[in-house]
Amino acid sequence: MSEVSQAQVEMAIKGYTCPYLKCDLVTASAVKAITIDGAKVTLKIELGFPAEGYVETLAQALRDQVVAIDGVTDVVIEIGSRIINHTVQRGIKPHKNIKNIIAVASGKGGVGKSTTSVNLALALVAEGARVGILDADIYGPSQPRMLGANTKPQTDDGKTMMPVVCHAVQSMSIGYMIEEDNPMIWRGPMVTQALEQLLRDTNWDALDYLVIDLPPGTGDVQLTLAQKIPVSGSVIVTTPQDIALLDARKALKMFEKVEVPVLGVIENMSTHICSECGHEEHIFGAGGGERMAEDYGVELLGSLPLDISIRENADGGTPTVVADPEGVIAQSYRDIARRVAAGLSRQGKDYSAAFPNIVVQNT
Repeated sequence: MSEVSQAQVEMAIKGYTCPYLKCDLVTASAVKAITIDGAKVTLKIELGFPAEGYVETLAQALRDQVVAIDGVTDVVIEIGSRIINHTVQRGIKPHKNIKNIIAVASGKGGVGKSTTSVNLALALVAEGARVGILDADIYGPSQPRMLGANTKPQTDDGKTMMPVVCHAVQSMSIGYMIEEDNPMIWRGPMVTQALEQLLRDTNWDALDYLVIDLPPGTGDVQLTLAQKIPVSGSVIVTTPQDIALLDARKALKMFEKVEVPVLGVIENMSTHICSECGHEEHIFGAGGGERMAEDYGVELLGSLPLDISIRENADGGTPTVVADPEGVIAQSYRDIARRVAAGLSRQGKDYSAAFPNIVVQNT
C-alpha cells in the first residue's frame, strides 16, 4: 500500500467545485488543515459563510473525492464557518456591532422585496448566523407585521433602544413606534435622519449580518445609505416583468455608482403553480432575472414562485422560512441565503481592526 501524500489529498479536494464559492476549497483557502495518519485522512474546513444546510452535502462530496485515493480507507471531515467583516464604501467607518450590512433593493414597489428581505434574514439565521433586519421604509414599514411583532422597543438609558427580537432575528422599524394606520407625513431630510437614528441608536448585539429592507426608488433614503451607512453588499429583487426589470436595473446601476458591490439578483414571482390543478404558468414573463444578471455580470441568486403560502405566512407574522422550514420554498430561501453570504465572503476583507490607531501628540 502506497503512502498517501498531502499533495494527493489537495488534488482530490480540487476535484469538487463548491457551488457557492464558485471554485474548489483549496483555491478558496477554506482548507485549514490536512492530517494523514496511515490510511486515515482528517480534513478541517472553514467556510467564510454560514452553511448549516450545506454541511452534510459538502462533507459527503469531499469524502467521495478523498476516499478514491489509493491507500485511503477512512476520511474524517470537520466543517465550520467563520464570518468576518468585509470592506464598505471608502471613507465610511464600519459599525462596531455589525460585521456586514446587506442592502435589499428593488427600485420598484410591489415585487415582494420586503417579504424576500425578511425570509432572507430568517434563512441566514437558519444557516447559523446572527442576523438583524432594519426596516428602512419609513413611509410604509412592513417588517413588524411580517415578523408578528407589536411591541415597542425597550430602552435602558433613555437614549438608545434594544432591538425587537422575533424568530431569533433582531429587528428595528419605525413601525414599532407608531400606530399601524398612522401615516408618516415627513419630508426627505426627516426620513433620512430617522433612518440614521434607527441604525445608530439601536443596540444591535454582535450581528454577523444586518439586512436593510430599502423602500422603492433611488432617492433620499438610498443616497443616505450609500453616503453614510457602511454597506458591504447589495441584493436586487425583481420579477420577470419588463416594467419591474426597468426599475431593478436602475437600482443596480445606483449601487455600482456608489461603489457598493451587487451580490446578485433574486427573481421573485418567477412562476405560478395552480393550487387546484398543478398547472404552471409564467404570469409575469420568463427569464427576466436571468437576462438582467447576464447583462450586468452578476449572479442570479435564485428564483422564487408566486405562491399564496408566502403571502399568507408573511401577513400572519410567521414568514415561510419559519412557518414551513422543511418545505421546498424555505429551502429555496436558504439556498439563496448561502449564495448571498458566500458571494459576500468572496469580497474584500476589512483589515482596519488589525491596525493600531496612531495618535500624534505634542510633548
